Amino acid sequence: MNKTMMEILACPIDKTYPLELHEINEKENIVSEGVLVCTKCSRFFPIIEEIPIMLPDELRDKKLEMDFLKKYQRELPEKIIKKGLPWHL
Repeated sequence: MNKTMMEILACPIDKTYPLELHEINEKENIVSEGVLVCTKCSRFFPIIEEIPIMLPDELRDKKLEMDFLKKYQRELPEKIIKKGLPWHL
């Protein structure tokens, strides 16, 4: 995801803008792995292979996102790992 997209992204649930960006892997203004977080509803949206996955809860892939959280639990803030919505570790 190009970081310039942060200027247009809002939470798909409550339309909060701007979202917080937590980068895990970034190179030359492109985030290949990371997380977007809504400060209002505490939902996280993973960025996997440069693609932000910003779907409503009912369309999200729980297994994919739980595996993502487990893989990056040391790199992500505790608020995402332990309290993030729609699920957490």
